[in-house]
Amino acid sequence: MREVDPKVDEAIQTLNMKDGPTRRKLLTGTGLVSATAAASALLAACTSSSTSSSTTTSTAGNFPKTPPWQFWFVNHVYSNPFFVPTQYGFQDAAALVNLPVPKWGGSASTSSVSEMVSFLNSGIAAKASGIATTVISASGFTAPVKNAMDAGIPVLSYNADGTVNSQGVPDIGTNRLCYVGQALYNSGVAMGNRIKSLISTPGDVVIFIATPGTGNIQPRFDGAASVLKPAGFTVHEQATGAATSGESAAENAYISAHKSTLKGAFAVDAGSTQFLGPVLAKNGLAGKLPAGGFDLTPGTLNAIKAGQLNFTIDQNPYLQGFIPVIYLYLFNLSGGLLSPPNTDTGLTFVTKDNVGPYLNTKSRFEGSTTQQKLIPRSGPITNPIATTSV
Repeated sequence: MREVDPKVDEAIQTLNMKDGPTRRKLLTGTGLVSATAAASALLAACTSSSTSSSTTTSTAGNFPKTPPWQFWFVNHVYSNPFFVPTQYGFQDAAALVNLPVPKWGGSASTSSVSEMVSFLNSGIAAKASGIATTVISASGFTAPVKNAMDAGIPVLSYNADGTVNSQGVPDIGTNRLCYVGQALYNSGVAMGNRIKSLISTPGDVVIFIATPGTGNIQPRFDGAASVLKPAGFTVHEQATGAATSGESAAENAYISAHKSTLKGAFAVDAGSTQFLGPVLAKNGLAGKLPAGGFDLTPGTLNAIKAGQLNFTIDQNPYLQGFIPVIYLYLFNLSGGLLSPPNTDTGLTFVTKDNVGPYLNTKSRFEGSTTQQKLIPRSGPITNPIATTSV
């Protein structure tokens, strides 16, 4: 019996080739320059062409081969520019572990719980390998998250994790595995303390909020109010709407009507913050009225540089996309033994003193460019002595 080349045998066995012309040619070498080379090429071609198949396997680093796990990301305003770096984060993490890019959807711009749940249910029906969702309501996601978990689909939350009452007590409302995002109520407390440091005599302040009551931003308002009200401030909560197209007009209407009595103007979401500086400038209040908010959209960074805003607070939206992919990957890889922990993505105040690097560096991490590149740095790393730990 003719000896079969090991590579030929591997191709026949791996590809489960039945008797036919291709199999016979590989076994005999007839019509081929090299049966070994042909077998190697056939294996490579089949491996490459099957990357989108649900039955293929992926390999990352020295981890074992895995199925091409498909993760789903559910979002409340998936067209909002704040979540551009979040999308880059999950794209980069998926590429790192050689998985398909996660599916992205939910509510485009209106924070519609029903639209989000519909997309989440689509992920369950498609037998997603894992789901990451913002949880902007303490009750709206209880059933769908449980349904996913009951079906063996790991679910974690990011950016928002239910609600928090005015005393800072959480009402999460789901049995998700963990939360990845900023400690929202605490970030509001930090904001309140910063406002106190900017306004020497308490008075009227307004805090703009896109959608009052939603779990991603209401805790910030409540945290700030918990500091300001006992200190003698009158805190006005003013809605601007979920769609960024209407936020500037809403802010301008309020500022123009109350500018004679306001001691400060602030915001707790990306959209409301990015329009606040120009609105203050339009009303002749830029640099005169203390102001600040959240997140690092280009408009907000430019407003800080121009002196229209005193500060903004970064919560690392890139990490809110990157970390969930890694957590879901490891959960699946370990058969559930690596249960993901709650992870605070941080709180950094950005002011005129340190805004330069954010403006001068085009970064995929902050969503200002699509290009991934090494960002060099040098010199000492300045950081205060740590005061918190687990």
